[in-house]
Amino acid sequence: MQVKKQNGGSSKAELELDHELPPAENGDEPAPQGSFGTGAPEDGGSATTGEDVQPESELERIRAERAAYLDLAARLQAEFDNFRKRSIKAQQEYKEYALADALTSLLPILDSLDNALKTKAASLEDFHAGIELIDKQFHDLLAKLGVQPVPTEGEPFNPNLHQAIQVVETDKAEDNHVLDELQRGYKLKDRLLRPAMVRVARNAKS
Repeated sequence: MQVKKQNGGSSKAELELDHELPPAENGDEPAPQGSFGTGAPEDGGSATTGEDVQPESELERIRAERAAYLDLAARLQAEFDNFRKRSIKAQQEYKEYALADALTSLLPILDSLDNALKTKAASLEDFHAGIELIDKQFHDLLAKLGVQPVPTEGEPFNPNLHQAIQVVETDKAEDNHVLDELQRGYKLKDRLLRPAMVRVARNAKS
């Protein structure tokens, strides 16, 4: 491009400006305007990728995993039900066997009572002595099973072990102590089977 400027009939220096773009390499034509950018289609459409469509094989895999988990859950539930039934049966059998052992231990005492009723005692003292032997035999069996009598007479009154039937004003025992026993109580180790019925002393002087 040539620009000429005349002043007073004399020519000035010519200023040439070239705004042409350099040719593209390998003979390619320059890219047309509007072709720069992300390469999106000119018609405004959106490209579809494979990630937008879930393959059928992926759905089949998820269905298979779901079926496997449901089957596992059903198996675990069945195993738990069987375990619970076995536990209940084992507990019931244990109770029955424990009761059978206790009853078997009582049979000799029952035999002693039967023999005492069949035998004619020579005197009342002999009959009393036989009853005492049977009583000792029975208490020995209870002790072997872990059953012990509740301590009473002379012991401080304990509402967890004693049942007060009467409160007696007396100086023969300390205040709030067991005066005497009306019915024996028993414990199975640390568990109370029944409380002892007692009379409790009230002594204002002590």
